[in-house]
Amino acid sequence: MSLTLYYHPLSSFCWKVLIALYEADVAFEPRQVNLGDPADRAAFAAVWPLAKFPVLRDNARGKTVPESSVIIDYRARTEPSAVFLVPGDPDLAMQTRLIDRLIDGYIHVPFQQVVAERMRPDGLHDPFGVEQARAQIRSGYNLIAPMIAKPWAMGEAFTLADCAALPALFYADYAVPLADWPELAAYLSRLKARPSVARVLAEAEPFFQYFPLRDG
Repeated sequence: MSLTLYYHPLSSFCWKVLIALYEADVAFEPRQVNLGDPADRAAFAAVWPLAKFPVLRDNARGKTVPESSVIIDYRARTEPSAVFLVPGDPDLAMQTRLIDRLIDGYIHVPFQQVVAERMRPDGLHDPFGVEQARAQIRSGYNLIAPMIAKPWAMGEAFTLADCAALPALFYADYAVPLADWPELAAYLSRLKARPSVARVLAEAEPFFQYFPLRDG
């Protein structure tokens, strides 16, 4: 197998890449990483020094590609079946990448701050920081909602922007419920029904017990 994806099935940024790979029917070897295991972490760090997933290793081209957006962009350039993930039109491509970056920066990353707070030891909590993160998520919702077309972010084509939206909205809904943003809630429902997304969610289900914001 020429492609190896270093990932964890509960990682939201890994979901983003998995959705793209499943959408394009790209064959790859999934390499699940346990960062809590020193040997596994060391082996992963030998591939990518930051030991931060996802990372795609393209053995055929001798390339190691980190970061979810960059991985999807790379596959869109190098895999014919994945070319649709980034529109060929320069203006549409710029808009797709803009939505991707806004979702990651103003929804995805602040949500991870909320999760990090839940995992802090007693005496080291930062409730003010959590409220700042929740406020940023609300601002992200307000920013993104009018930019999302139907049925998908860019219209009829399923793109990088949708790959970014699913994990961000799915997880952030636990921190700042989407009830006040019905258009985003409807969009999330459409995403969940997508076969590639349903596959990612099914693979993650056994690990949801470790998700600190989910009840039950």
